[in-house]
Amino acid sequence: QVQLVESGGGLVQAGGSLRLSCAASGRTFSSRAMGWFRQAPGKEREFVATISASGGNTYYADSVKGRFTISRDNVKNTMYLQMNSLKPEDTAVYYCAVRRAFGLPVLASDYEYWGQGTQVTVSS
Repeated sequence: QVQLVESGGGLVQAGGSLRLSCAASGRTFSSRAMGWFRQAPGKEREFVATISASGGNTYYADSVKGRFTISRDNVKNTMYLQMNSLKPEDTAVYYCAVRRAFGLPVLASDYEYWGQGTQVTVSS
């Protein structure tokens, strides 16, 4: 079992930056791929980025590619999302999650452990 605790959300002006952290506990952290998702009010949960168990492979949604960077530190059991050049349309609750073995990276239903979410609000 894995427990995830997120931090780093907040209010930022358009063009600004935030760094989200996801601290994990549990015996499966270092052996599982992880991802970040976001959900705005009235919208479905949206894939943002994913990272392989070792951190060697990453993949991003087109909407954030070039602006966001996903990373992980398996010694610290922590995953990060560095968000630069933020836009108002990035406003959402951001969730970190642990993927099922052989799950599809972009599908929220293929992630089995989730953090509580952290609010990111980008003002124009």
